[in-house]
Amino acid sequence: MDSEKLNEYMNAVMDWAVVFVPKAILAGFVLYIGFYIVKKVSLAISKGLDKAKLGVEVSEFLGSIIDIIMKIIVIAISASIIGIELSALFGILAAAGFAIGLALQGFLGNFASGLTILFFKPYRVGDWVSITERFGRVESIQIFNTTLTTPNDKTLVIPNGQVTDNIITNYSTKGKLRLELNVTMGYAESFPRVKKIIEDALKNCETILHDPSPLIGIENYDSHNIMLAIRPYILPDNFWDATFEVYSKIKEAFSANGIMAAYSEGVELGPIGN
Repeated sequence: MDSEKLNEYMNAVMDWAVVFVPKAILAGFVLYIGFYIVKKVSLAISKGLDKAKLGVEVSEFLGSIIDIIMKIIVIAISASIIGIELSALFGILAAAGFAIGLALQGFLGNFASGLTILFFKPYRVGDWVSITERFGRVESIQIFNTTLTTPNDKTLVIPNGQVTDNIITNYSTKGKLRLELNVTMGYAESFPRVKKIIEDALKNCETILHDPSPLIGIENYDSHNIMLAIRPYILPDNFWDATFEVYSKIKEAFSANGIMAAYSEGVELGPIGN
């Protein structure tokens, strides 16, 4: 009796395997080829969207949505090959929609925020921005996140939900950015003289804008030095180059003119070294 049941079971398994395995292989093949075709079609669509001059943000966003839709279609076709009824599949998804919505509410929120960014355009690809206190250049705006590249070449991936929930500072909207730099001078120095030296040094800086003129003034006082504020305008892409050049030129000018600075060890004044 046991052997008969075992034979029946084995025969049933073999019958099932004969029917299912070829379907599974075909479904896997369709899935592989389908994803390959989707990749090629997505690339072609992206090029078409670029030619339509819709903007980098819109092109990338629409391209991502189209790519996901086509992949869902391929998965549905593969599922139907192995015998999963599409109506049943969609029915299950519809019934589980509420649970899925709760589980993926963060993703759905990021998606909605992505649409907000796309249509209201608080920033564009290539802009220098500060988001959630993180500064960088916008490299891409995707469905769920925004990618920034920092001045020191770090890649930041920020969920779009966090973007719209925080203050966004766009440094590229006006086309120029004002640097906020500081240098010190000793109390014995003449401010008008030091200011003139700094102004002359800035005239030799190629990475700053000379119209409008840089702002130079006294910001505050400490126990040893007078803190000077230097506020030149620059193109956003020149942030670090301009920062380094301005400090370098001012250092050279101070050394050449014997500007004195107070050391933290006591209040004795000494010349700035070369």
